[in-house]
Amino acid sequence: MGDLTLANVTKSFGATQVIKGVNLAVNDGEFCVFVGPSGCGKSTLLRMIAGLEDVTSGDVRIDGERINDLAPAKREIAMVFQSYALYPHLTVRDNMGLALKQAGKPRAEIAAATEKAAEMLDLGPLMARRPSELSGGQRQRVAIGRAIVRTPKLFLFDEPLSNLDAALRVATRIEIARLHRELGATMIYVTHDQVEAMTLADKIVVLRAGRVEQVGRPMDIYNDPDNTFVAGFIGSPQMNFLKSGPFGLRSDTLGIRPEHLEISASTGQIEGRVSHVEKLGGETLTYIRTADHELLTVRQFGEHDHPVEQTVWLTPDQSRAFHFDAEGQRLRA
Repeated sequence: MGDLTLANVTKSFGATQVIKGVNLAVNDGEFCVFVGPSGCGKSTLLRMIAGLEDVTSGDVRIDGERINDLAPAKREIAMVFQSYALYPHLTVRDNMGLALKQAGKPRAEIAAATEKAAEMLDLGPLMARRPSELSGGQRQRVAIGRAIVRTPKLFLFDEPLSNLDAALRVATRIEIARLHRELGATMIYVTHDQVEAMTLADKIVVLRAGRVEQVGRPMDIYNDPDNTFVAGFIGSPQMNFLKSGPFGLRSDTLGIRPEHLEISASTGQIEGRVSHVEKLGGETLTYIRTADHELLTVRQFGEHDHPVEQTVWLTPDQSRAFHFDAEGQRLRA
């Protein structure tokens, strides 16, 4: 397959710079996820790798070769879009084999490649159907199959699960993870969903406003965030941030994840009132409004009863707490 290097890559639209000096190395066979809120530049960065957007400055390299000036078709990449982008008049078989047909590959080679991809994706019974006869999840599997038959150096995924319902998102996510293990391919995946990022990635790239905030393995980023943005974006429910209270914080902010807050009806360090309770079956989320008007989330596994408006006390696990300075940067011992 291939490795990817971005060296001080920028992108400007007129006077507006939307990608601001990104440096990144993705190793051969890695599953790398670009994650961040809408407008952070993750899809633009992916399109620059694909050649669908020009690079204003910096270098994009695949296997060490600078590809800035190569047309998309010459980059040995395959892209899976959010919108599937299937040809409605072609069957599943013909949609999957079209790129190979256009490249002039022999019929036997096209047939072998499409049948292999169909077997991997359980599409065999659907090969004679057209896209209008498929569900959303089936269409997305066809789009992924179309990418697989090309045996590219890089697979690029641009929010491929956004149009699917919750159950299909989980099922398709599992399929993509399985395919990565079987193919050993280098994959770059864009999403705004941090759950997708955490469950799929070998490496996460957290983006904000065109800049890389942090790069690392999923649990490393979860357990060791560099700043309040990363700490708040990675994790669901998101981290609690306290700017006041009995800790002598002054200009610092204390961050504590919901599962690291203990709740009691009688003793603790932070007094508050129960604002809302969400019983999700396997876990209970309790929202507490403190005397300083901060809203905190407590996550408990299993089913728990906390009456709304009840006075409760919270105690953070100080060994799992994070401290940030006035600019939101992590304070490390």
